[in-house]
Amino acid sequence: MRPRPLIAVLALTALTACATGPSLEKQGSVTAPPGDSKHLTIGSAGFTESDLLAQMYALLLDKAGYGTKILSVTNREIYEPALESGQIDVVPEYAATFADWLSAKAHGADAKPVGSPDLKRTMTALRALAAPRGLTVLDPGRAVDQNAFAVAASYAREHQLKTLSDLGAAKLPVRLAAGDECVQRPYCEPGLKKTYGIDVTAVDPKGVGTTQAKQAVQSGQDQMVLTTTTDATLDAFGLVLLADDKHLQNADYIVPVVNRSRAGSAGVTGALGRLNTVLTTADLASLNEQVDSWRRLPEDVARAYLKSKKLI
Repeated sequence: MRPRPLIAVLALTALTACATGPSLEKQGSVTAPPGDSKHLTIGSAGFTESDLLAQMYALLLDKAGYGTKILSVTNREIYEPALESGQIDVVPEYAATFADWLSAKAHGADAKPVGSPDLKRTMTALRALAAPRGLTVLDPGRAVDQNAFAVAASYAREHQLKTLSDLGAAKLPVRLAAGDECVQRPYCEPGLKKTYGIDVTAVDPKGVGTTQAKQAVQSGQDQMVLTTTTDATLDAFGLVLLADDKHLQNADYIVPVVNRSRAGSAGVTGALGRLNTVLTTADLASLNEQVDSWRRLPEDVARAYLKSKKLI
C-alpha cells in the first residue's frame, strides 16, 4: 500500500482544527458559479478502497487536463471540513453513510438517519445537506459498498440458500460473527430478525469482515458473518454472500463529492462521470483484492483498470 504523506496530513489537521471553512450562513459558494480550478487535491480516507478510488479520480482528471495531487486523511471529522474550505477539492464517499454523517453534523448526534435503502431518496437527502456547505454530490455509479452477510458455501449448498429470505424461511439457528454493535444496529441483528425472520441466536463479537470472523464461519463455529459487498477475500475462506433481496441495507453507492467553488465545473463532473459507466461492485472487489492480497500498489491497480476500460 502507498505510504501515507504524514507531513501533509499533520498540516491539514492543524489547519482544520482552527478553521473549518465559512459558516453555513456565509458560504458564497452556494450561489456562486461552479469553480474550475486546474489544480485539484483529491482526498483519500486512507483505506484500500478509498485509495483506489482517489487514484482513479486523479488519473481521470489528469486525462481531462487537470493537475492533481492526493492527500490521505483517515478521519472524516478532518477531511470533510477540509473539503468545505477548499483544502481538499474532491473525495470519494458513500451515499447513505455520508448523508447520515452530514445530518448528525447539522442536527446533532441524535438526528434521525436520512440514508435509506432507496438510492433516489438517499441522494435527495444527501444533496440537500451538502449544498449549504458548498459541496456538490455527483451522480452515483454502479458500484456499491454496503453491509452484506456471508455463509459457508457448503452450508449454502446443503440448505439451498441464495438469499437472506431463504435463510429466514429455513428456520435455522444462526450464530452471527459481527461487531458487538450488531445487537443494536437496525441493519444487523434486529433487521435480520424483523425483515427476514432469521433466528439469530447470538452475536459473536469478532468484528466486521475480519479474518477471525470469517474463520469462525469457515470452521462452523458461527453460521454467518457480517462483511461488505466489496470483500474480495470470501472465496479464500470458502464463503458466499446471501443476497439482500428485501433491501435491508442502506444505499451506500460510491459518489464523488466536490467543493463547488473549486471543482464544481462541467469539466470535473464529466471526467469523473466516465467511471460510472464501467465500475461495478464486482470490479471494485477485484481491485481491492489485487492490493490487499496480491500486494500491488493502488496507483498501479487503478491505472491498469482504467487502461483496460479504455478510459485513459
